[in-house]
Amino acid sequence: QVQLVESGGGLVQAGGSLRLSCAASGRPFSTFSTNAMGWFRQAPGKEREFVAAISWRGGSTFYADSVKGRFTISRDKAKNTVYLQMNILKPEDTAVYYCAAAAGAPLYDLARGLGDYWGQGTQVTVSS
Repeated sequence: QVQLVESGGGLVQAGGSLRLSCAASGRPFSTFSTNAMGWFRQAPGKEREFVAAISWRGGSTFYADSVKGRFTISRDKAKNTVYLQMNILKPEDTAVYYCAAAAGAPLYDLARGLGDYWGQGTQVTVSS
């Protein structure tokens, strides 16, 4: 039973920063050499969209164009934890942010929404 638990969401003014964390229980990547974790977000009335992904072993990253240059994804392999540092936040970044993990898959597959595990989400609200 693998669980992903997000934390770090909250209310911030435009131009500010937040850091999200996602901790994975157990050892979800122990069987495979290629794995990935990442973040998606969903605003009310909108479809879920990809934000960022990272390969577990090598740390390669991939970002949505809307956040490139502002957000940074990283991971701590020993803690099975992925982070999303969000800088220069904009009101359009307001959404519920979901952590995702893909076992035995590259980061580009995760970016396409093919994750095996999903967190419950954490709310990020950016005021004008």
